[in-house]
Amino acid sequence: MADKHTITLPASCYQQFDADFKLDVPGEGYGGWKKSEIKISRDHTAVAVMHAWDMGTQERYPGWHRAVEYIPRAQKICRTVLPKLLSAARESGFKLFHIVGGGDYYKQYPGYRKTVELAGPEPQAPEQIKADPVLERLRRFRAEHVHVGLHNEADVKRGFENLDFAPEARPVGEEGIAENAHQLFTLCKHAGVNHLIYAGFAINWCLLLSPGGMADMSKRGIMCSTFRQAVTAVENKETARRELCKEIGLWRVALAFGFVFDVNDFVAALKAVDRDR
Repeated sequence: MADKHTITLPASCYQQFDADFKLDVPGEGYGGWKKSEIKISRDHTAVAVMHAWDMGTQERYPGWHRAVEYIPRAQKICRTVLPKLLSAARESGFKLFHIVGGGDYYKQYPGYRKTVELAGPEPQAPEQIKADPVLERLRRFRAEHVHVGLHNEADVKRGFENLDFAPEARPVGEEGIAENAHQLFTLCKHAGVNHLIYAGFAINWCLLLSPGGMADMSKRGIMCSTFRQAVTAVENKETARRELCKEIGLWRVALAFGFVFDVNDFVAALKAVDRDR
């Protein structure tokens, strides 16, 4: 039976043991994906929506879409998954944060202004090594030959200059908004949150390593989980058809950070708690 302080729901975790050295590939002895019923705290958990951007159409920013092939998948998630997830969280009074970056599109929101007031100045950034001409040429080579490609740069630049929340992910009221780990940690402390469940883009990139991502927050003692249906991944030529990088990203979350939840299970659990209250 659910209570007002906890939610019981299925969680996917990954059993990374035992290797079987009688097999040709010992790792194939691992238990793999398992699903168990666990309890999470309503009081100490928040949904964190990260980098759910409006990235425009292919017609408006063709170069951006050529370099970031997951944009259509992200847009579909915004249309079909986030409304259900966010409305259920809001209706249930579940804590909801927004992790932003890439521009100043969020700075007029009351939730961001409140966060800045709570957090105060950000600690001094780590010292950066001084670049020499050789390093600059190497970085330029990567920009032209790895990502995003010289012919795509102008469209990507224009896209970030006009960045905004996806309409379906726009903050409501004074929902907390953070642009870095310092601000997000402040929100967590202020709200008593020790477990973040991430949605957004992309599971193997920003959600892991951008400011306020899982690597940052786990260093501060916060458990970081995710919703399988509310994320996609940066894929490559060899993985895109089967979205294998998403699968590896989910595995990495389950192994290193927290759990993988199903959106429908989460929504149903919230509704069950609300019925029982």
